[in-house]
Amino acid sequence: MDSAQQWVALGRVMMADEVRLVASNAVKELVHELIPAFEQASGHAVQATWGGTPDITRLAEEGGAFDLVVIPQTVVADLEHRGKLLPGAGREFVASAIGAATALGSRKFDVSTRAALKRSLLDAQSIVLSSGPSSLHLLTLFDQMGIRDVIEPKILRLAPGLSVGEALAQGRGQLGFTQVSELLTVQGIDRLGPLGPEVQRLTVFAFGVRPGAPTPQAAQGLISFLTSPAAAQQARRAGLEPR
Repeated sequence: MDSAQQWVALGRVMMADEVRLVASNAVKELVHELIPAFEQASGHAVQATWGGTPDITRLAEEGGAFDLVVIPQTVVADLEHRGKLLPGAGREFVASAIGAATALGSRKFDVSTRAALKRSLLDAQSIVLSSGPSSLHLLTLFDQMGIRDVIEPKILRLAPGLSVGEALAQGRGQLGFTQVSELLTVQGIDRLGPLGPEVQRLTVFAFGVRPGAPTPQAAQGLISFLTSPAAAQQARRAGLEPR
């Protein structure tokens, strides 16, 4: 019996539940693509919503309505330590690299090395950042390069959950940075690829389970499904590296 058949069999013997999933936009395309297969195989339903890390973190801190979250592993660990997520119940999911893009038809900026990135930042007319972990790394990098005060006036930092790619496509900036996976499906932009190794920072996204979640078995089933070998292949196609 292959893995898909095993999930079908499991769905036949388990009572159907609903899993309330709240996940980072960095994994939206991947998880959205996989949910129907999980629902069909397991018999469970998934109510999925997407957002930025600050909003999802606040939801967990306030004990909001969710069963499962997908946010950076460092945040999951902190929330577990504070009892806001169930210790030991989650696991790592995927690693995500920071990528760059420009408005369609704009000049091609070089982001392959530290020196090239610095020149590109100084030359760009405007810069778009997210509110997530990529922006935290980049702002630190700007400080280390000694250019943050110079480029600060031309930085647009978006509110949680908003898309850097869509902002570029709308003409709200010339050069933007966010997770590679969040740029792949956006129309109206030119993708420059991931940042070079010396300026790159991978973010590991992980699952976190709400303490007292009403459907813990279904939530764990979804985690197992999303971390299966078949899901790993789709993760790579979505610009993410399985963990």
